[in-house]
Amino acid sequence: MTIAAAPTTPAKFRDYLDLTKPRLSLLSVLTALVGYLATRPPSNPAKLFFVLLGTSLAAGGVAALNQWLESDTDAQMQRTADRPIPSGKIASGSAFVVGALMCIASLFLLFAKVNLPACLFTLLTIFAYLGWYTPAKRWSIWSTEIGALAGAFPPLIGWAAGEGRVTTLGWILFGILFFWQIPHFMAIAWIYRRDYSVVHFPMLPVRDEAGGKAAAWSLFNTFALVAVSLLPVYLGFASWAYGLAAAIGGAWFIWRAIVFLRADGRDVSARKLFRCSLAYLPLVLGALVADRMTNF
Repeated sequence: MTIAAAPTTPAKFRDYLDLTKPRLSLLSVLTALVGYLATRPPSNPAKLFFVLLGTSLAAGGVAALNQWLESDTDAQMQRTADRPIPSGKIASGSAFVVGALMCIASLFLLFAKVNLPACLFTLLTIFAYLGWYTPAKRWSIWSTEIGALAGAFPPLIGWAAGEGRVTTLGWILFGILFFWQIPHFMAIAWIYRRDYSVVHFPMLPVRDEAGGKAAAWSLFNTFALVAVSLLPVYLGFASWAYGLAAAIGGAWFIWRAIVFLRADGRDVSARKLFRCSLAYLPLVLGALVADRMTNF
């Protein structure tokens, strides 16, 4: 691992905030919240607070430790060279301490203030992301899929917090998050494929220079996503109002994935697929939570 030069000036709060990747961490926290609310738990503001605080600490800590582990490759890629460690804003040792303390604090809070299953799923998320996905990016052609597995655990943290265990709808949320991440990250990887090529990450968009295989894999997983998103209606966990929202959002997502198949203008269609994925997830998950809380 490349060790960044010692900062010439003290790190600022903004630098440490950037170390936690707040936008990406927010996604993990919100999906954990979806899992919790979808169980329709009895009102318990204190428990909800600790679920949010615990998952926020875990997400931020994992992001910091991920940057600590990848500081060498981050320094070589244009899109990541300005991150706190490779840019020298934060010393690598400080990043490790901050990330480790945040993860430990999250596990303690979730165990002491929420319940053991939520704590265990958080621990599983931490190990899956840092111990499996992060190193797999350097050597595995399946790193995106491994990352999708790691990234699909937060709803289970929330579900376990609300119900004390994970039942069918919780696993459906896991499936939605898993399949959503494949086209989402295929689009990102295609947009930044040259950066990933510089550090020799064996991702599909790097190995598939034409882009057809990456686009086809995105479309396949988008179909799987839409099918899984409609299971709550079929199994009686949600009404047709949610089903309509999921079908409309899914049709839009499928269309954007189909357009991504076209060789001409693939860079543009990748960006549109990425933006579509960002809109799709809150639409469908928000509709599910609203439906569960008003109709069941």
